[in-house]
Amino acid sequence: MASNDRSRAATALDPVRMIADARRALFTMVGVLAAIWLIQLVNWMDDYDLGRRFGVVPQDPSRLPNIVTAPFLHWNWAHLEANSGPLFVFGFLAAYRGVKKFLGLTLLVALTSELTAWVFDDPHSVGAGASGVVFGYFGYVVLRGVFDRNLVDTLIGVVLGASFAYMVTSALPGVAPGISWSAHLGGLLGGLAGAWIFRSRAPRPAADPGAVAKAVAEPAAVAKTTVAETAVARPTTEPTGTAPNSPNAALLKELDDLGL
Repeated sequence: MASNDRSRAATALDPVRMIADARRALFTMVGVLAAIWLIQLVNWMDDYDLGRRFGVVPQDPSRLPNIVTAPFLHWNWAHLEANSGPLFVFGFLAAYRGVKKFLGLTLLVALTSELTAWVFDDPHSVGAGASGVVFGYFGYVVLRGVFDRNLVDTLIGVVLGASFAYMVTSALPGVAPGISWSAHLGGLLGGLAGAWIFRSRAPRPAADPGAVAKAVAEPAAVAKTTVAETAVARPTTEPTGTAPNSPNAALLKELDDLGL
């Protein structure tokens, strides 16, 4: 393994770094949940008028901008409580590898989930809720390790996918009445796409200049040695009779002069 590969692997398994990443992800999700619960409190005090005004009304062009606000609104406390647990767990795992990626992913899955709901849901309904974002985080974490070629994240994705595979059924039409299957499906697809879009793009380790120079020099040195050995060995391949110090040199010269 190259020194750069070893250093990256050591960094990934550094306990101090892992704890710092986990702390940052924890604080991020605590902040997200605190904001959503605060919005819910205001929404409840206003008799859920925020939901009616800023929720998604399918196929209504004037309500299309609400696809960025609907994921943060809920229709009642039970609705919020049902989403909070999965949102925290999947969001924490999604934020663990970087808050910037997490924010970009959140925007992506919010758009894909609510836009899908805007296209396919009942035009007489008003949609709101973070469940589409939850599905987006789920899809991202399940597939992230494959694109990042990270064994730990791949194993986490396998365990998570096997443990919560039942969730995917609510992303199918008609399986869960009263629930926006399209928002779930859109969020899931956005999360799977996000695993590719936000994959790790760490550069390959650069070649060691010393190793390159050595690799180039070795064949040249071998060739030079071979030429030198050939030059030294060549005299031994000459006929012994033609060597200038040979005892038969005079006799051979006389025979040559006689035409023999």
